[in-house]
Amino acid sequence: MFAVEERSVLAAGAAEVWRAATTWEGIEGELRPLLRMTTPRGGPLDLAAVEPPARLGRSWLLLFGVLPIDADDIGILSIDDSGPAAGVRERAQMRALRRWHLDREVSPAGEGRCTVIDRVAFEPRVPGTGAVLLAVVRALFRHRHRRLRRRWGALQGR
Repeated sequence: MFAVEERSVLAAGAAEVWRAATTWEGIEGELRPLLRMTTPRGGPLDLAAVEPPARLGRSWLLLFGVLPIDADDIGILSIDDSGPAAGVRERAQMRALRRWHLDREVSPAGEGRCTVIDRVAFEPRVPGTGAVLLAVVRALFRHRHRRLRRRWGALQGR
């Protein structure tokens, strides 16, 4: 398995950032303009309405919003928003990846601040592609965190 971790301290409250990050619009806002994902099962996604464990269905990954590059069979293993920190654990398969694990945690970091941590682990399907896919996944999550910091204001991060 290959792994990537990105962390940002944002100038916004954890509850507000969590609410935005659990909507399809919030996810899309982090990915664009590099990537767009089609909505599984054709409807809007609101993680607050998902009862884990749940398979959400297939989402096409579109490079620059138009070029299909992979399909993500999204599964939500768990969602925990019962305490001051909130988190989601996604488990998926893609055409290029035998396993995809994404754990996101949003936790308070003082008055009006929060920390967002994304931990990604994956296993490529094709031997020898791990280093290239690691660079792509690392670049994608750095992009997502730049978008988070731009939207919410950054107190710490790359």
